[in-house]
Amino acid sequence: MSHLTYAEAGFVGLLQGITELFPVSSLGHAVLIPAVVGGQWAQDLNVSESESPYLAYIVGLHVATATAMIIYFWRDWLRIIKGFFLSLGHVIAPAPGTNRFEPQNTDQALAWMIVLATIPVGLAGIALEHDFRVYFSKPVLVSVFLFCNGLILLAGERARRRGSEMEAQEIAADRQAVSERQKAAVAAGAAGGGGGGRHSSGQRALKQQHANLAVESDRRIVRRVGWLGAFGLGASQILALLPGISRDGTVMVCGMFRRLSRQDAARFSFLLSAPVILAAGVLKIPDLTGPLGAGIRGPILFGSLLSGLGAYFALRFLVRYFSDPKRTLTPFAIYCLIAGLSCFIYLSVR
Repeated sequence: MSHLTYAEAGFVGLLQGITELFPVSSLGHAVLIPAVVGGQWAQDLNVSESESPYLAYIVGLHVATATAMIIYFWRDWLRIIKGFFLSLGHVIAPAPGTNRFEPQNTDQALAWMIVLATIPVGLAGIALEHDFRVYFSKPVLVSVFLFCNGLILLAGERARRRGSEMEAQEIAADRQAVSERQKAAVAAGAAGGGGGGRHSSGQRALKQQHANLAVESDRRIVRRVGWLGAFGLGASQILALLPGISRDGTVMVCGMFRRLSRQDAARFSFLLSAPVILAAGVLKIPDLTGPLGAGIRGPILFGSLLSGLGAYFALRFLVRYFSDPKRTLTPFAIYCLIAGLSCFIYLSVR
């Protein structure tokens, strides 16, 4: 029978939910923290063990994390999924004078970019996940990867700094345009005598403003990334098979090298992560319902709940954090450098 206490499951679940969205590698922390704590935790929470119930639990938590991400971006996902199916209809019955294989709007283009970007990491995960876990999940080695993750984030910041002024101007211009359209819409509604009260109208206006800003961000992503870039950003997630290298951090940095703002790079990273994380979790659900999950299903549900809550609130924080052009990846880079070096020293001399 597998062994996983409620304390272990709750701590790991909350940690996974938060660090999956932060560019600091959730899998790296899932390997390092049990090794640093030692004792029973190091025995129960070992991802490199053959047929590890802990690994199945960790990947199973991805279902809760992905669900939280889909809930947070539900309006965006409705647009993207609708665009995907409309594009299929256009392929079957194209409008006269149009190319059936050319997306008709931003939502359709973004949907297919996400599909294209998911292919390389999906294939690599199926083919290489076991080997990467067995050979690279040693705690000392993971601490080195975490340190390298900090260097990757710093490299992205250095590349982005060259275009930071243009980035701030572009985002400010988009916000100004959205604000003016929103004021015009509110004024038109007031002239039409629409009811609902000032408070409800203000809330609707705010939600619409956020939706309009998301559309503007998607347009910039589609324009600057393109098909080849989307495939490359998706392929960059393969690095995250190395525990200690962050999936979101890698995509953000690669997006910044393609002249995306931090905000747009983070948004594309979050949208791209949801299907990958969900698929990885769904593939492990049979393990959790089989013998590997015997005796630990209560802790699994408890940890999954905390993971989903942690992911949702982490996402809220990060979206607001990156909405300010002055906010950078540097604090996360410094954390990875310090944590990676400290763990390496501690685990080497212990």
